[in-house]
Amino acid sequence: MSTATDTATAPATRVEPLPDLQPEPKPAGEKVLVGIFVAVPMLALIAAIPLAWGWGLINWQDIVLAVVFYEISGLGIAMGFHRYFTHSSFKAKTGLRVALAIAGSLAIEGPLLTWVADHRRHHKYSDREGDPHSPWRFGDDWKALTKGLLWAHMGWMFDGNHTSQQKFCPDLLADAKMRRISRLFPVLVTISLVLPALIGWAWIGTWQGALTAFFWASLVRVAFLHHVTWSINSICHTFGKEEFEVRDKSRNVNWLAILSFGESWHNLHHADPTCARHGVLRGQIDIAARCIWISEKLGWVYDVRWPDEIRLTGKKTGKLRRLGAMTKRAVSVHAGPGGA
Repeated sequence: MSTATDTATAPATRVEPLPDLQPEPKPAGEKVLVGIFVAVPMLALIAAIPLAWGWGLINWQDIVLAVVFYEISGLGIAMGFHRYFTHSSFKAKTGLRVALAIAGSLAIEGPLLTWVADHRRHHKYSDREGDPHSPWRFGDDWKALTKGLLWAHMGWMFDGNHTSQQKFCPDLLADAKMRRISRLFPVLVTISLVLPALIGWAWIGTWQGALTAFFWASLVRVAFLHHVTWSINSICHTFGKEEFEVRDKSRNVNWLAILSFGESWHNLHHADPTCARHGVLRGQIDIAARCIWISEKLGWVYDVRWPDEIRLTGKKTGKLRRLGAMTKRAVSVHAGPGGA
């Protein structure tokens, strides 16, 4: 894996609001709520190891619930909030469209409209002035980058301004169903936290079962998913491989691929943002792309923007093009979802 200095050569400038961003001041209490939903699950994640190993406060039902809710909410972000709502990588029938909006909201990463507006803004200004969460915000020496990594990972969420939804997601603002789901975010947060506990109580039959299910499948699951998602903003714009030519510092990070459902193949994503598959090279596992492929086969989605080999070949770095000339199998680009 390359170092930060390997992956960036041009100095970054400090990000200040641009006139066309139309910032919208956040209500005073919103930062407090963000702090609560960041800190409480994080404390649970920190406590998870001694609770599991030292006191044995975990059972197989908790593990099953945590994995299931992680898959639902994580795919809601990767397949739904990101590839569908933000980038229109495919079209979906109404039932799946609503299901993806609800599933992504269960990740507790913010309302649908807020998430999409922030991410579209990120792509417009990626690693430049105006990017809401670039790790290069403060410069490129090690002190500035350390500060920038913390900012990109979670500090940016405490910024005093909203990204304008009128400017960055007018299509979703015009969709009554999506506006309603976005407004129902507090209700969906409650469901995401309480439902695992209710299932644990019904499944195990004791209040202890409800408590441990809440701890593992609600708090720890949310915290773990948060940090995986935030790592795409921080780690995947600092470390990793540049396999496709981009104008920013997005990189591919292989060890995050499975946990992020393929989102950490971030370099290709920035080279071709509307592509439904991010891990296009041989051996790059992309779970979200596989789920899109299955949904296409079932007739739930259509007009999927699968990778175009000719277009992507032109975007490969010089090193990959040279390797491709030596052995096509080493860098074969799949036309469909491939080996997810």
